[in-house]
Amino acid sequence: MAKPPSKVHLTSHPIYLDISGPSLYQDENHRTWLHLVMETGGDLQIRLCQVNIPSGYISLTTSQLTSITMPSWWTLHLGIQYRDSMGRFWRIVHHVKEDDTEEMILELMEDSLDM
Repeated sequence: MAKPPSKVHLTSHPIYLDISGPSLYQDENHRTWLHLVMETGGDLQIRLCQVNIPSGYISLTTSQLTSITMPSWWTLHLGIQYRDSMGRFWRIVHHVKEDDTEEMILELMEDSLDM
C-alpha cells in the first residue's frame, strides 16, 4: 500500500533567489527554483518550485523576456516577505514541502504597485 504524501508548512524561507537562467532562480544553498507566473483575480502571483537540475544544464544567460518581466533577484525582507530587484514587495502566500518537493507562492503586494 502506498503511503500518503507528507505535506509540511515551512517557516524558514530562502534568504535570496538570484536569476540563473530562463525561468530559473538559485538560492543561497545553490538549489534551483523554477518559476511560473500566475494571475488570480487580478493579483499577480509567482509559483516557485524547488527542482533538482544538474548544474551543467543551467544556462548562465537570461532571456530578454525573462529579464524584462521577472526580477533578477528576490531577497527575504523581515522574514515574512520578499523585496525584488525592482523595489517591489511580495507576500509569501504559502511555502510547503510535500515529499521531496518545495513549493512557494509569492503575491505582489498592492502597495508595490504605487511605486
